[in-house]
Amino acid sequence: MLAILGGLGAATMWTVTTICSSRSSRVIGVGSTLAWVMLVGLAITFPFVVASGVPADLDGAAVGRLVVAGGGNVLGLLLEYRAFRLGKVGVVSSIASTEGAIAALIAVAVGESISPGAGVTLAAIAAGVCLAALAGDGDQRAESREALSALFAVGAALSFGISVYATGRVSQELPIPWAVLPARAVGVAAVAIPLAVTARLRITRRAAPLVAVAGLCEVLGFASFAIGARHGIAVTAVLGAQFAALSALAARVLFHERLTRLQLVGVVVIVAGVAILAALIA
Repeated sequence: MLAILGGLGAATMWTVTTICSSRSSRVIGVGSTLAWVMLVGLAITFPFVVASGVPADLDGAAVGRLVVAGGGNVLGLLLEYRAFRLGKVGVVSSIASTEGAIAALIAVAVGESISPGAGVTLAAIAAGVCLAALAGDGDQRAESREALSALFAVGAALSFGISVYATGRVSQELPIPWAVLPARAVGVAAVAIPLAVTARLRITRRAAPLVAVAGLCEVLGFASFAIGARHGIAVTAVLGAQFAALSALAARVLFHERLTRLQLVGVVVIVAGVAILAALIA
Protein backbone atom coordinates (compact mmCIF):
# COMPACT_ATOMS: atom_id res chain seq x y z
CA MET A 1 0.00 0.00 0.00
CA LEU A 2 2.87 2.40 0.72
CA ALA A 3 4.15 1.84 -2.82
CA ILE A 4 0.77 3.01 -4.14
CA LEU A 5 0.55 6.02 -1.83
CA GLY A 6 4.14 7.01 -2.58
CA GLY A 7 3.55 6.82 -6.33
CA LEU A 8 0.32 8.81 -6.22
CA GLY A 9 1.89 11.42 -3.94
CA ALA A 10 4.76 11.79 -6.38
CA ALA A 11 2.32 12.13 -9.28
CA THR A 12 0.46 14.95 -7.53
CA MET A 13 3.62 16.89 -6.71
CA TRP A 14 5.11 16.38 -10.16
CA THR A 15 1.91 17.69 -11.73
CA VAL A 16 2.35 20.99 -9.91
CA THR A 17 6.00 21.06 -10.94
CA THR A 18 5.06 20.38 -14.57
CA ILE A 19 2.51 23.19 -14.71
CA CYS A 20 4.80 25.74 -13.05
CA SER A 21 7.94 24.84 -14.99
CA SER A 22 6.11 24.77 -18.33
CA ARG A 23 5.14 28.41 -17.80
CA SER A 24 8.44 29.60 -16.37
CA SER A 25 10.46 27.98 -19.18
CA ARG A 26 8.61 30.20 -21.65
CA VAL A 27 9.35 33.29 -19.55
CA ILE A 28 13.01 32.92 -18.54
CA GLY A 29 14.17 30.02 -20.70
CA VAL A 30 15.01 26.37 -20.17
CA GLY A 31 18.40 26.75 -18.47
CA SER A 32 17.34 29.41 -15.97
CA THR A 33 14.16 27.53 -15.08
CA LEU A 34 16.08 24.34 -14.34
CA ALA A 35 18.76 26.25 -12.43
CA TRP A 36 16.29 27.97 -10.10
CA VAL A 37 14.26 24.79 -9.56
CA MET A 38 17.43 22.97 -8.53
CA LEU A 39 18.67 25.85 -6.35
CA VAL A 40 15.37 25.96 -4.47
CA GLY A 41 15.38 22.18 -4.14
CA LEU A 42 18.95 22.09 -2.83
CA ALA A 43 18.18 24.80 -0.25
CA ILE A 44 15.30 22.66 1.03
CA THR A 45 17.11 19.30 0.89
CA PHE A 46 20.59 20.14 2.18
CA PRO A 47 19.65 20.73 5.86
CA PHE A 48 17.99 17.29 5.97
CA VAL A 49 21.07 15.71 4.39
CA VAL A 50 23.29 17.31 7.02
CA ALA A 51 20.96 16.24 9.82
CA SER A 52 20.91 12.62 8.62
CA GLY A 53 24.72 12.44 8.52
CA VAL A 54 26.93 10.38 6.20
CA PRO A 55 25.33 6.94 5.72
CA ALA A 56 27.37 3.89 6.67
CA ASP A 57 26.27 2.21 3.41
CA LEU A 58 27.64 5.01 1.20
CA ASP A 59 30.08 2.87 -0.80
CA GLY A 60 31.30 3.10 -4.38
CA ALA A 61 28.25 1.36 -5.84
CA ALA A 62 25.89 3.68 -3.98
CA VAL A 63 27.80 6.77 -5.14
CA GLY A 64 27.55 5.48 -8.71
CA ARG A 65 23.78 5.14 -8.40
CA LEU A 66 23.59 8.64 -6.91
CA VAL A 67 25.42 10.04 -9.94
CA VAL A 68 23.15 8.16 -12.36
CA ALA A 69 20.03 9.28 -10.50
CA GLY A 70 21.09 12.92 -10.46
CA GLY A 71 22.48 13.09 -13.98
CA GLY A 72 19.51 11.30 -15.51
CA ASN A 73 17.03 13.58 -13.79
CA VAL A 74 18.80 16.79 -14.77
CA LEU A 75 19.19 15.71 -18.41
CA GLY A 76 15.54 14.63 -18.48
CA LEU A 77 14.36 17.97 -17.11
CA LEU A 78 16.43 19.91 -19.63
CA LEU A 79 14.86 17.92 -22.47
CA GLU A 80 11.38 18.16 -20.99
CA TYR A 81 11.56 21.93 -20.44
CA ARG A 82 12.75 22.32 -24.03
CA ALA A 83 9.77 20.25 -25.18
CA PHE A 84 7.42 22.47 -23.14
CA ARG A 85 8.60 25.51 -25.11
CA LEU A 86 7.63 23.81 -28.38
CA GLY A 87 4.55 21.68 -27.66
CA LYS A 88 1.53 21.18 -25.46
CA VAL A 89 1.88 20.44 -21.76
CA GLY A 90 -0.56 17.52 -21.92
CA VAL A 91 1.25 15.83 -24.79
CA VAL A 92 4.78 16.42 -23.51
CA SER A 93 4.00 15.31 -19.95
CA SER A 94 2.25 12.18 -21.25
CA ILE A 95 5.24 11.10 -23.33
CA ALA A 96 7.72 11.96 -20.58
CA SER A 97 5.64 10.04 -18.03
CA THR A 98 6.47 6.75 -19.73
CA GLU A 99 9.49 6.99 -17.44
CA GLY A 100 7.41 4.91 -15.03
CA ALA A 101 7.03 2.05 -17.49
CA ILE A 102 10.74 2.24 -18.35
CA ALA A 103 11.74 2.14 -14.67
CA ALA A 104 9.30 -0.73 -14.04
CA LEU A 105 10.75 -2.72 -16.92
CA ILE A 106 14.26 -2.16 -15.59
CA ALA A 107 13.12 -3.30 -12.14
CA VAL A 108 11.57 -6.47 -13.55
CA ALA A 109 14.62 -7.12 -15.76
CA VAL A 110 16.93 -7.12 -12.73
CA GLY A 111 14.74 -9.45 -10.73
CA GLU A 112 11.96 -7.55 -8.93
CA SER A 113 8.88 -9.79 -8.85
CA ILE A 114 5.31 -8.64 -9.40
CA SER A 115 2.13 -10.70 -9.64
CA PRO A 116 0.86 -11.61 -13.14
CA GLY A 117 -2.26 -9.49 -12.61
CA ALA A 118 -0.20 -6.50 -11.54
CA GLY A 119 2.07 -6.98 -14.55
CA VAL A 120 -0.87 -6.90 -16.97
CA THR A 121 -2.24 -3.82 -15.23
CA LEU A 122 1.12 -2.08 -15.42
CA ALA A 123 1.12 -2.75 -19.16
CA ALA A 124 -2.41 -1.35 -19.50
CA ILE A 125 -1.43 1.81 -17.61
CA ALA A 126 1.60 2.25 -19.86
CA ALA A 127 -0.67 1.85 -22.91
CA GLY A 128 -3.03 4.48 -21.51
CA VAL A 129 -0.13 6.88 -21.11
CA CYS A 130 0.83 6.30 -24.75
CA LEU A 131 -2.74 7.00 -25.88
CA ALA A 132 -2.77 10.23 -23.90
CA ALA A 133 0.34 11.30 -25.78
CA LEU A 134 -1.36 11.23 -29.19
CA ALA A 135 -2.48 14.79 -29.91
CA GLY A 136 -3.76 14.58 -33.49
CA ASP A 137 -5.46 18.01 -33.45
CA GLY A 138 -4.97 18.54 -37.22
CA ASP A 139 -3.04 21.81 -36.89
CA GLN A 140 -0.69 21.52 -39.89
CA ARG A 141 1.23 24.69 -39.04
CA ALA A 142 2.31 23.27 -35.71
CA GLU A 143 3.23 19.77 -36.92
CA SER A 144 7.00 20.35 -37.14
CA ARG A 145 7.13 21.96 -33.71
CA GLU A 146 5.01 19.16 -32.23
CA ALA A 147 7.23 16.50 -33.81
CA LEU A 148 10.40 18.10 -32.41
CA SER A 149 8.70 18.52 -29.05
CA ALA A 150 7.80 14.81 -29.04
CA LEU A 151 11.41 13.84 -29.78
CA PHE A 152 12.64 15.91 -26.82
CA ALA A 153 9.93 14.32 -24.66
CA VAL A 154 10.99 10.79 -25.67
CA GLY A 155 14.57 11.62 -24.71
CA ALA A 156 13.31 12.97 -21.39
CA ALA A 157 11.34 9.76 -20.75
CA LEU A 158 14.42 7.57 -21.30
CA SER A 159 16.55 9.76 -19.02
CA PHE A 160 13.85 9.91 -16.36
CA GLY A 161 13.30 6.15 -16.48
CA ILE A 162 16.93 5.39 -15.74
CA SER A 163 17.01 8.09 -13.05
CA VAL A 164 13.80 6.89 -11.41
CA TYR A 165 15.09 3.33 -11.16
CA ALA A 166 18.44 4.48 -9.74
CA THR A 167 16.60 6.72 -7.24
CA GLY A 168 14.47 3.76 -6.17
CA ARG A 169 17.57 1.65 -5.56
CA VAL A 170 19.24 4.46 -3.63
CA SER A 171 16.14 4.94 -1.48
CA GLN A 172 16.36 1.29 -0.42
CA GLU A 173 19.97 1.69 0.70
CA LEU A 174 20.31 5.27 1.98
CA PRO A 175 18.22 7.78 3.98
CA ILE A 176 15.47 9.56 2.03
CA PRO A 177 17.28 12.96 1.95
CA TRP A 178 20.22 11.30 0.20
CA ALA A 179 17.86 9.85 -2.42
CA VAL A 180 16.46 13.33 -3.09
CA LEU A 181 19.86 15.10 -3.10
CA PRO A 182 21.55 13.91 -6.36
CA ALA A 183 19.49 15.80 -8.95
CA ARG A 184 19.63 19.00 -6.93
CA ALA A 185 23.40 18.76 -6.48
CA VAL A 186 24.06 17.91 -10.13
CA GLY A 187 21.66 20.60 -11.33
CA VAL A 188 23.31 23.31 -9.27
CA ALA A 189 26.84 22.23 -10.21
CA ALA A 190 26.22 21.63 -13.92
CA VAL A 191 23.60 24.27 -14.70
CA ALA A 192 23.07 26.95 -12.03
CA ILE A 193 26.70 27.77 -11.24
CA PRO A 194 27.84 28.02 -14.91
CA LEU A 195 24.87 30.26 -15.73
CA ALA A 196 25.54 32.47 -12.71
CA VAL A 197 29.27 32.75 -13.49
CA THR A 198 28.54 33.79 -17.07
CA ALA A 199 25.78 36.22 -15.99
CA ARG A 200 23.10 34.28 -17.89
CA LEU A 201 21.01 33.21 -14.89
CA ARG A 202 17.70 35.03 -15.42
CA ILE A 203 14.73 35.63 -13.11
CA THR A 204 11.67 37.86 -13.34
CA ARG A 205 8.91 38.79 -10.94
CA ARG A 206 6.48 36.65 -12.91
CA ALA A 207 8.75 33.60 -12.95
CA ALA A 208 9.97 33.76 -9.32
CA PRO A 209 6.90 32.17 -7.64
CA LEU A 210 6.67 29.57 -10.42
CA VAL A 211 10.23 28.28 -9.95
CA ALA A 212 9.89 28.43 -6.14
CA VAL A 213 6.77 26.24 -6.16
CA ALA A 214 8.26 23.96 -8.82
CA GLY A 215 11.43 23.48 -6.75
CA LEU A 216 9.46 22.68 -3.60
CA CYS A 217 7.10 20.23 -5.30
CA GLU A 218 9.96 18.52 -7.17
CA VAL A 219 11.56 17.73 -3.80
CA LEU A 220 8.29 16.57 -2.24
CA GLY A 221 7.59 14.42 -5.29
CA PHE A 222 10.97 12.71 -5.13
CA ALA A 223 10.66 12.19 -1.37
CA SER A 224 7.24 10.58 -1.85
CA PHE A 225 8.62 8.42 -4.65
CA ALA A 226 11.61 7.36 -2.55
CA ILE A 227 9.35 6.29 0.32
CA GLY A 228 7.11 4.29 -2.01
CA ALA A 229 10.06 2.72 -3.86
CA ARG A 230 11.22 1.10 -0.63
CA HIS A 231 8.14 -1.12 -0.96
CA GLY A 232 8.21 -1.67 -4.74
CA ILE A 233 10.00 0.31 -7.44
CA ALA A 234 7.87 -0.95 -10.34
CA VAL A 235 4.49 -0.03 -8.84
CA THR A 236 5.66 3.31 -7.44
CA ALA A 237 7.28 4.28 -10.76
CA VAL A 238 4.23 3.59 -12.89
CA LEU A 239 1.82 5.27 -10.47
CA GLY A 240 4.13 8.27 -10.26
CA ALA A 241 3.72 8.55 -14.03
CA GLN A 242 0.08 9.46 -13.52
CA PHE A 243 1.21 13.07 -13.39
CA ALA A 244 0.70 12.89 -17.17
CA ALA A 245 -3.07 12.56 -16.92
CA LEU A 246 -3.26 15.13 -14.14
CA SER A 247 -1.08 17.57 -16.10
CA ALA A 248 -3.17 17.16 -19.24
CA LEU A 249 -6.33 17.94 -17.30
CA ALA A 250 -4.73 20.87 -15.49
CA ALA A 251 -3.44 22.32 -18.78
CA ARG A 252 -6.94 22.02 -20.25
CA VAL A 253 -8.41 24.02 -17.37
CA LEU A 254 -5.61 26.55 -16.84
CA PHE A 255 -4.22 27.03 -20.35
CA HIS A 256 -7.24 25.94 -22.44
CA GLU A 257 -5.27 23.20 -24.18
CA ARG A 258 -7.65 20.96 -26.11
CA LEU A 259 -7.82 17.32 -25.01
CA THR A 260 -8.44 15.05 -28.00
CA ARG A 261 -10.56 11.90 -27.91
CA LEU A 262 -7.48 9.69 -27.82
CA GLN A 263 -6.15 11.64 -24.86
CA LEU A 264 -9.48 11.21 -23.08
CA VAL A 265 -9.37 7.46 -23.74
CA GLY A 266 -5.85 7.36 -22.37
CA VAL A 267 -6.88 9.20 -19.21
CA VAL A 268 -9.75 6.75 -18.63
CA VAL A 269 -7.44 3.76 -19.10
CA ILE A 270 -4.90 5.24 -16.69
CA VAL A 271 -7.46 5.99 -13.98
CA ALA A 272 -9.02 2.53 -14.30
CA GLY A 273 -5.59 0.90 -14.21
CA VAL A 274 -4.68 2.74 -11.00
CA ALA A 275 -7.88 1.54 -9.32
CA ILE A 276 -7.33 -2.08 -10.41
CA LEU A 277 -3.67 -2.04 -9.38
CA ALA A 278 -4.58 -0.66 -5.95
CA ALA A 279 -7.09 -3.50 -5.52
CA LEU A 280 -4.57 -6.14 -6.60
CA ILE A 281 -1.83 -4.99 -4.24
CA ALA A 282 -3.87 -3.81 -1.26
